[in-house]
Amino acid sequence: MSTNNRRFPAEWEKQQGIVLCFPHNGNDWPGKYEAVQWAFVEFIKKVATFETVFLVVADEKLKEKVADMLERARVNTENVSYIVHKTNRSWMRDSGPIIVKNGSKREALNFNFNGWAKYKNYQLDKFVPGKVADFIDVPLTQVMYRGKPVIVEGGAIDVNGKGTLLTSEECLMHPTIQVRNPGFTKEDYEAVFKEYLGVTNVIWLGDGIEGDDTHGHIDDLCRFVNEDTIVTIVETDKNDSNYKPLQDNLKRLQNAKLENGKSPVIVALPMPKRVDFEDLRLPASYANFLILNNCVLVPTFNDSNDRVALNILAECFPDREVIGISCIDFIWGFGTLHCLSQQIPA
Repeated sequence: MSTNNRRFPAEWEKQQGIVLCFPHNGNDWPGKYEAVQWAFVEFIKKVATFETVFLVVADEKLKEKVADMLERARVNTENVSYIVHKTNRSWMRDSGPIIVKNGSKREALNFNFNGWAKYKNYQLDKFVPGKVADFIDVPLTQVMYRGKPVIVEGGAIDVNGKGTLLTSEECLMHPTIQVRNPGFTKEDYEAVFKEYLGVTNVIWLGDGIEGDDTHGHIDDLCRFVNEDTIVTIVETDKNDSNYKPLQDNLKRLQNAKLENGKSPVIVALPMPKRVDFEDLRLPASYANFLILNNCVLVPTFNDSNDRVALNILAECFPDREVIGISCIDFIWGFGTLHCLSQQIPA
């Protein structure tokens, strides 16, 4: 395979399916495991209406249990394929493979997931890219730079499929907190993105939202909705700790250029009111939506801004159904729909 012909398709391009991983332990959702399982069934149901779900399950026993739950919930199980592999967590956006086009063929990239440079128990998640790649019969490539493995989670990047990538300095460039690739410069990252994702233009945002366990993932901040339009979350309450960083990100986007030299169209998305559980603020964000072939699934939070966010996104995606999915239980695990999924381009 030639190495210089890679392109990471945008999420709205045709998909074969979506990888999800059914939660098999409650560790990420302490005290809410029961609720999260049924929330997950509903998530699977929505995706399976539109395309294939490649569902990672820990073992045969869980597979049987899940199959029964899906039947009870009247899920279109013809669109569910099981991959039996035990994981540490269910965040497929970050531990799963990133599937790119390399010429006319597909290639799975292993970005060497390491628990967000925060958690030690990721030894099972390391094998997810290989398991998924084998299942869909796509060759797997380990991402390297100057002889060393490179660590980037899928949630840290978003692309328009034409050469521009969005990411954040907080996630990739922080000198001391959750450092994925010690000593890496922006130029190093940009070289990796060019070689492996076909990216020629990187837009760097600043800080992420409060409560983000990953320390600044872009998929809670701003997303491409088409090749020249970016939605970005904005906080209107000046006393909220998210107000300043999100204003800074907005200014950066207003000054940014796309790969063709033009300015992107910027659309503001509101924030829900604070979501707290026990003593933690949770990173609730409408930017964590998932684009499917004929649909966009949007996280909602039992908030009056749910309706506003759904309407804005419906205008951004005139040819797709826009469906809200309550994520008030998911978010206790510090992520929602986009964090839990990984698309497989067709």
